[in-house]
Amino acid sequence: MTQIEAFNRALFLHINGGNGTPAWLIQAAIGIADDLIYLIPLLLAGLWLWGDHARRSVAIKACLVALLGVAANQAIGALWPHPRPFMIGLGHAWMPHAADSSFPSDHMTVFAGVGLTLLFDGAVGWAILALLVGASVAWARVFLGVHFPLDMAGAVVVAALAYAVVTPLWHKMGGPLTHLAERLYRKGLAFIPSTGAKR
Repeated sequence: MTQIEAFNRALFLHINGGNGTPAWLIQAAIGIADDLIYLIPLLLAGLWLWGDHARRSVAIKACLVALLGVAANQAIGALWPHPRPFMIGLGHAWMPHAADSSFPSDHMTVFAGVGLTLLFDGAVGWAILALLVGASVAWARVFLGVHFPLDMAGAVVVAALAYAVVTPLWHKMGGPLTHLAERLYRKGLAFIPSTGAKR
């Protein structure tokens, strides 16, 4: 076992809930781990529906960064599968999860991808919110025994690399792509007799 892996396991055991963990804390952590991810599509939809052209552009870009990051995770997991803690009998698993590769965390990749895009593209308040919620989800998934801490750190790195790949392409194609999406959106709204959505 390498020193990094030993550190990863030791830190996991420090965060992971033990036998004396109260049931209410377990249930709260499960809610955080499973449900807060749905805030991301709500946030992106809000930026689109009530934002101007610039906010809509950032929303599309953030979505692409997150999708690229998750796709990269699948490749990493296939090339270098890393077992989850419960797969090696380490700690306590407080929620069911598929026995697939743990590294990097898809949940944290989505939060970090969206959060970093919003941060670097001017939506600082929303970025801070996304990153803080993402940090709570990262804690919950380690606490519940389905991820290692370095799965979360790796997810942030993957998200940052995805942002670095998407950004230069976005400089060339972001404007036309956003205009196309807006035109399709307006055409879709033309079939709705009355709507309060921003056009």
